[in-house]
Amino acid sequence: MIIKYLSFLIGIVWSYSIIKTQSVFSKKAGLIFKVLISKVSWLTFIAACYFGYKNFSIQYTIIGIVVGIILVHIGFNLLKKFLAAKFSEKNLLLAKSVLEYSLFALVIYYIFF
Repeated sequence: MIIKYLSFLIGIVWSYSIIKTQSVFSKKAGLIFKVLISKVSWLTFIAACYFGYKNFSIQYTIIGIVVGIILVHIGFNLLKKFLAAKFSEKNLLLAKSVLEYSLFALVIYYIFF
């Protein structure tokens, strides 16, 4: 029972963290991310919620969803503070641009090859 609940929590945290990652990218990259990755993550999130509903009580399911969402928000805030303290704003913008162009390149590569 504990392993099932832990797998439920991991599914919630995993899918919601990918959904939350969408807000990091610019509008153009966010659009590609939204169309290709975020839709699958929403389906995974809904499937994890359904898995929790079918295997546990509604109370445990809601607690798991809330705890998962809170963990993702806390993790993103801690990561944001860590990156701001460790790197300059210029380096962060450069890394963000590299990630966005890499996303474009991966999508183009995936489509054509």
